[in-house]
Amino acid sequence: MKITGISGSPNSGGNNEKVIDMALGMAKEKGFKADKIFLSKLKISPCNDCGTCRNIKDCPIEDDMAEVYEKLETSDAIIVSSPVFFGSVTAQLKALFDRTILLRRNGFLLKGKVGGAVAVGGSRNGGQEYTVNAIHSWMHIHGMLVVGDVGHFGGIALKPVESDEVGLKTVKDTVNQMCETLARFK
Repeated sequence: MKITGISGSPNSGGNNEKVIDMALGMAKEKGFKADKIFLSKLKISPCNDCGTCRNIKDCPIEDDMAEVYEKLETSDAIIVSSPVFFGSVTAQLKALFDRTILLRRNGFLLKGKVGGAVAVGGSRNGGQEYTVNAIHSWMHIHGMLVVGDVGHFGGIALKPVESDEVGLKTVKDTVNQMCETLARFK
């Protein structure tokens, strides 16, 4: 079974990529395959609602989304991490979310996959719960099975993440919940 991690940050090597690398490392230790999507390394244009994907499983926008579709479709679980940008997910992550309407319109291709969310903010109460809620909303719209960190919504971290013990515990608990839920389907 495969878990794919998405870093919604436009910043290469930042907190969200560190969180995803840690999460996928934990998954690998538990015997899962892992794949990652780092938006800092991809060009994802926003959806323009052209309607093409209503009729065929194709998007005419020429960017890196084709490889994202394949990674998401072949995953059993998806963990998404976003920095908090003005109280919600980044514009880059929102563009990816909007473009996945193709997967919904062509048979709910993310339905039944396990999903988890992480948000990294500049302060302890920096909008992380709103950001996690936005990620969860995307997952629910696709019919995914959303897990949290056992006690709350998911991973809620403070930057720099490597020095946030409390936040890293919520991230680790979310990854463990995801892996335990996936293991039930084996």
